[in-house]
Amino acid sequence: MSVHQNFERRPKLIASDLDGTIVAHYGAITQRTIDAFRKAHSIGVEIYFVTGRPPRWMPEIKEAFGIGGAICGNGAMLYDLHNDKVLEEWLMPVEAQFETVNRLRKAIPQISFAVESHSYFHREKEYIPRWDIGLDNVGVDKIEEVITSPALKMLARCSQQELSSDEMLGIAEVELDGLVTVTHSNPADSLLEISALGVSKGMTLAKIAARHGIEAADCVSFGDNPNDFSMLEWCGRSFAMSDGHPDAQKYAKGVAAACEEDGVAIIIEQLLELPA
Repeated sequence: MSVHQNFERRPKLIASDLDGTIVAHYGAITQRTIDAFRKAHSIGVEIYFVTGRPPRWMPEIKEAFGIGGAICGNGAMLYDLHNDKVLEEWLMPVEAQFETVNRLRKAIPQISFAVESHSYFHREKEYIPRWDIGLDNVGVDKIEEVITSPALKMLARCSQQELSSDEMLGIAEVELDGLVTVTHSNPADSLLEISALGVSKGMTLAKIAARHGIEAADCVSFGDNPNDFSMLEWCGRSFAMSDGHPDAQKYAKGVAAACEEDGVAIIIEQLLELPA
């Protein structure tokens, strides 16, 4: 899809998911992608990296790009990427954490949990981490033992992959309706990501854009998985990655080539050719 077909102005804000969108599955970010974001920033476009990652996974993004703001935890945190400072948080209350665990244990008996904030990651012994290996070596028998304060995010996993992320999400959306926001970022895994009710990438991006005086029509976003859908839907221009979750294209206005093909960079290069 050419960005010239329906729009005549360059965007005022560009928001992008990280993993699977501009960070390849093997962890690399191409120079073309870095250059595209830096050029946009240099001509006054606001840049936000909007991710499910916690702040402890952001140093590589700071080092690669050297510009931009960050929304972490699927919208639960506004984060100063360059000064390693939490600016604002929309956390999951303790009561909601307990109730979430209670409901999901009944609905998916084999489920296990982890909970994280800016400075900690706690897991149950049955919860087998894929990325935070070593951060919490011991684990607890039941996550309720360490639920003592509002959380950035809860994680729920079927460690033996008895159910896919999509199957887990289908169950959890019914069980947790009206209590929390539940999503996932990896259809190949068996993992849910749970935030406070109403918290999403789209909600927080809309809030931050409004603070800049920027409307949805002047925002562009890129993403590949269910945790991106709210952001893709809200922005006036949005692009689902061609190799992302099959439902992403229902929420986006266009499609970008795969991350490994510099899909986001290609679109940004086209956008920057438009007049301000």
